[in-house]
Amino acid sequence: MIEYELGDNDLGEVRFAISPLNELVLSLRTLRDPGRFPLQLPWLRATASARAGLDLDLLRALTNDALWTPDFLTPRPFTPLGRIDDELAAVTATPADAVRADLAEIHPAGLPPTLRGRPDRVLDRVLAVLRDYWEACFEPYWARMRTVLEADVVHRGRVMAQAGLAAMFSDVDPHVRLDGTVLLVRLRSDYSYRASAAGRGLTLTPSLFCRRGSVPISPDEPPHIMYPARGLGTLWETETTTPPTALVGLIGRVRAQLLRLLETPTSSTELAVRLDVTPTAVNQHLRALRASGLLISARHGRSVLYRRSDLGDRVLRGA
Repeated sequence: MIEYELGDNDLGEVRFAISPLNELVLSLRTLRDPGRFPLQLPWLRATASARAGLDLDLLRALTNDALWTPDFLTPRPFTPLGRIDDELAAVTATPADAVRADLAEIHPAGLPPTLRGRPDRVLDRVLAVLRDYWEACFEPYWARMRTVLEADVVHRGRVMAQAGLAAMFSDVDPHVRLDGTVLLVRLRSDYSYRASAAGRGLTLTPSLFCRRGSVPISPDEPPHIMYPARGLGTLWETETTTPPTALVGLIGRVRAQLLRLLETPTSSTELAVRLDVTPTAVNQHLRALRASGLLISARHGRSVLYRRSDLGDRVLRGA
C-alpha cells in the first residue's frame, strides 16, 4: 500500500498531465508480456516490422517480471501536455547515482548485460534506443493516443467538478481511494511506503499501458500516480454502427453518427477517436449541428463538451 499525505492546501494542487515519455516507457511492458495487454495487440501487430530494427534486448531490459520501470524514465510531468523532445532532454540530466540505483531497483539480482557499464554511457544508450523506439512505433500513432488521453482528462475534471475529489479518485481506479486527506494506492505486491505531498502537490497521469494505479518505486520521488485511461477499449476501433438511414439522408453520415453518440456530454477529441476522423473535421460538424439547434455545448476547463439538445433527441427518435 502506498500512502500519500495531502495537506488541506494540497487538495487544490491535484493536477493532470499527459506525458509521451511515460507512455513510451510504460509501453515496454507490452514487449515483455503482451498477453497482459490484449487491448494493445492491434498496435503490437501493426508495429512488429518497425520493432525488428530496434535493440529489443535493451528495451526489454528496462522492465522486469513485475513490470516495474526505472523511476528516472517515468518522471512526474512538468507540463500539462509534454513534448517528447523536452522530456527526453530533461532525462539527460539524471545523476549517475540515480541511474545506477533505479536500474538496480528493478534488477536486484544483477543487471542484464545490456545495462552494464558506466551509468552515463548506459543512459546515452537508453535514450538513443528510446528515441528510435518513439520514431518507429509511437510517432505515427501518437495523435490518436493523445486524443484518448486528453478525453480522459476532460472526463476526470468533469467528475471532480460535479461530485468532488473523493469521487474522482474512486473513478480513477478501484485500487485508489481518498481517505480524509490521505490517498491510498493498493498495489499488487507487498511494496509499501508513506510520503507527504505537502508543498509538492500530486500529479495524475492517464496511461494506455497501465492495468491499475502505478506510482514511483522510491518514496523520494514527487507524488505521481499513473492510472489506466478511460476509453482504452475504443483506441484501435472505430464507430461502425449504422445510424438511421432517414437521418443520414437528411444531415449526412458523420453528423448522424455524432448525433447518435452525443447522449452524454463528450469532447470533440473523444468523438474524433470514436469516428476515426480528425478533430478539425469533427469540430466543423459539431458547429453545424449546434447552429441548427440539434446540440448544446458547455465549456469545461479548456475543453468544450457537446450533447444532444431536446430538439436533437426528437429528431433522432423520429428517424
